[in-house]
Amino acid sequence: MTSYTPKGVCSRQINIEVNGDTIESVQFVGGCNGNTQGISSLVKGMKVDEVIARLEGINCNGRGTSCPDQLAKALKSIKGE
Repeated sequence: MTSYTPKGVCSRQINIEVNGDTIESVQFVGGCNGNTQGISSLVKGMKVDEVIARLEGINCNGRGTSCPDQLAKALKSIKGE
């Protein structure tokens, strides 16, 4: 399990479990509960690179980032990018 502290969004922490190149689980602490649960459910079982490609750059209300974008950043940091 890896914990990531997002920046510029409502969620305070993202907990990620990756097995090889597959996402086992994602849990957001804080943020919009329904949306973050939905993201977590949708990415479970997906390949890390696919999640990054789909979520990177998503913008929330002009903030320049979003919870999905922060998840992409967290996954990139896990990969060492």
